[in-house]
Amino acid sequence: MRRTACTAALAAGLALGALACRSTGARDEAGAVAPPVPGGMRMVPLANRFAYIPAQCYTATRDPRTGQVHNPCYACHVHSTPPNFVDDGDLQLAFTLPGAAAANPWRNLFAPPAARAPRASDAEVLAHVRRGNYLDAAGGIALARRLAALPRGWDGEGDGRWNGYVPDAWFRFDERGHDRAPDGRRTGWRAFAYTPFLGTFFPTNGSMDDVLIRLDPALREDDAGRPDAVVYEVNLAIVEALVKRADVAIDPVDERALGVDLDGDGVLGRAARVAFHSPMHYAGRARALERQGTFPAGPGLFPLGTELLHSVRYLDVGPRGEVTMAPRMKELRYMKKVRWFGAADLRAHAAAETVEQTESATGAFEYIWQGDRGIYNDQGWLLQGFIEAADGSLRPQSYEESVTCVGCHGEIGATTDSTFAFARKLGPDAPAHGWFHWSQHDLRGLPEPRRRDGRFEYTLYLETNGAGDELRENREVIARFFDARGALRPDAVAALHRDIATLLLPSAARALDLDRASWAMARDQSYDRGRDVVLEVAHNVHRRVDVGEKTGVETALGGPEEPRL
Repeated sequence: MRRTACTAALAAGLALGALACRSTGARDEAGAVAPPVPGGMRMVPLANRFAYIPAQCYTATRDPRTGQVHNPCYACHVHSTPPNFVDDGDLQLAFTLPGAAAANPWRNLFAPPAARAPRASDAEVLAHVRRGNYLDAAGGIALARRLAALPRGWDGEGDGRWNGYVPDAWFRFDERGHDRAPDGRRTGWRAFAYTPFLGTFFPTNGSMDDVLIRLDPALREDDAGRPDAVVYEVNLAIVEALVKRADVAIDPVDERALGVDLDGDGVLGRAARVAFHSPMHYAGRARALERQGTFPAGPGLFPLGTELLHSVRYLDVGPRGEVTMAPRMKELRYMKKVRWFGAADLRAHAAAETVEQTESATGAFEYIWQGDRGIYNDQGWLLQGFIEAADGSLRPQSYEESVTCVGCHGEIGATTDSTFAFARKLGPDAPAHGWFHWSQHDLRGLPEPRRRDGRFEYTLYLETNGAGDELRENREVIARFFDARGALRPDAVAALHRDIATLLLPSAARALDLDRASWAMARDQSYDRGRDVVLEVAHNVHRRVDVGEKTGVETALGGPEEPRL
């Protein structure tokens, strides 16, 4: 994996606070003990300088028993679609890691916390995952309360205040996916459904997740600066068209009232779609600001001020054995676009990154820690995260834990403007045009997505990887989809085409085992040794790679947007 140093953060005008706090386990004003952040919130030397290189990059692509070559690498490393100019499909062909990163640092793969923890009973596991840790006993947002009475060990800038994102989503959604506060007020957050990204984010591999989006206030207001639900939904559809580079169906609206030709027919009338074309313009107050250069619109790019909120959850098991999303969060991840980079900027950045890599003495890149605000990814986004503490509450991530996030939301060929989910949002055939939360509709019954070359995306992943996860450790998926010779079973594939849940959802027994493994990791607080949920010692992962060694893959596989087959 290749990444550039985040030196552009200073140019982006991001303040670097006094990062001098310590992890003390100090009491907050309410008298509760705040779970300490390992290593504190200081910018300290990383134990793992390559924390941005994920465990999946150490996968053994050649099966030592059969010699068969598998290619999970193409899920992330592909010939990218502009304005993503990383174009890193060559990483499918060889282990192109810095020499100092040859030893696999993700020790939890080889000594899973679950293997050394007492085995919790099914009842104990279910009680844990059903006990939410986002809202407190009074119905308020627990993290918001804790951050208001900031523990010393959480003060990343030493000023007694939390200067990063304060959780403000209530996860109470109306029929159009809008999040609402207890008083009925819209928070601006809107949930959307999407086909999970390949491998790690399949629920059968450990977690369920959701994603919410919120646009800048200017994109939620009419020309006079008043909140306007129609303007907001239209602008979200415009963003969807830009990110997907495709037309987007909408409920019919009057273009004359908005002053925007949404369907691109040259006439202001009644539009039932947003046509992807160039140039595109936002509606409401943002359009005037767009003319001033504040809100440029570009294909494959989110507008300035976009926020994304992503919760990663445990798995629950219903009374009939159905696996669903649990209330308990493992992580709460947040991104905000704080600087605009156009296509030309991103092209220049990709070229500069290549030069920087050759100039780095060890091949390790440094990331500028913004304390309370998280990590800047050098492409306009701030990334911040909260993670489950040993006592089950959520705490801020440390510097090293945050560096882990940049590895995927930095520079890989598979992302769209540093993100994964929104480009995969469900379309007009889904309920509410895909604007819903998984608590309202789940994965069951959704058809398998197709790539632009017409191939079934998940089936291709199974064919290419020989398993349903990058590490090829999910035996349940292998048993479901492959015969004794390692060939895909036609009946299982046919069922997958109709319903992705046949692949994505684990059995109740596996779900509980995955929960046990995640709970053990949280009690262990060993995230710096890896967050991947494994049930036993991983066998298909290199403990050390021979840098430059060929993977055995002879031809790089193209991504879903622009396949080169």
